[in-house]
Amino acid sequence: MYRDLSEPINDDVHIEAPVKRGARRKPASQKTFMKKPDYQAVSEYARQRLKNELSPRLVYHSLAHTERDVLAAAERFAAYEGVQGEELLLLRTAVWFHDIGYVVQRANHEMISVDIAAAVLCDFGYSNEQIAVIGDIILATRLPQTPHTLLEQIIADADLDSLGREDFMERGENLRAEMAAFGTEVDDEEWLHEQIYFLEQHIYFTRAARHLRSAGKQRNIRALQAMLAKR
Repeated sequence: MYRDLSEPINDDVHIEAPVKRGARRKPASQKTFMKKPDYQAVSEYARQRLKNELSPRLVYHSLAHTERDVLAAAERFAAYEGVQGEELLLLRTAVWFHDIGYVVQRANHEMISVDIAAAVLCDFGYSNEQIAVIGDIILATRLPQTPHTLLEQIIADADLDSLGREDFMERGENLRAEMAAFGTEVDDEEWLHEQIYFLEQHIYFTRAARHLRSAGKQRNIRALQAMLAKR
């Protein structure tokens, strides 16, 4: 379960052309070509994989979940928290890859997502240091969530943004249908109990999510409790 910005500053990656035999190598002080992360290309890579390779049974963990739910929420929270530049680049990249492991399997998909990101991001101009940070951000979406940095907290909150939204019930039914499609069916009463417990135990980590979603989450808890009381 639960647009494009100008290129941010990133760790420089120095790429030197092969030196022909007998040719004189340029002095080290001369400026070398710097390759920067190509966010537009890497986001399109992830979008196409999610669009074409995800099982149609994944009606919750879909392309729409990544792009419309998590990315939109992460950008909103990042703006509230003042995240920009390279940090925003790494966060947005991590969002695109956080569920890509589902193209392989559901179990341990976060770690598979990290492996896929590590295998391809260097081809899009990301440094090893940036790829390591992105991996940690992705892993912050694992349940139970234990984010450490602000970027990890933002993605953790963005991944569960729907808990405080008006479409919470609809998204919950998508998750329930997805679980049933993979063999885990839950009856109505048990589902309500599980949803209430999950929301009551959950906390938002960032000031942004607490400000924007806490009241909505409480309304959703009360709505679930009212539904359960009528049974």
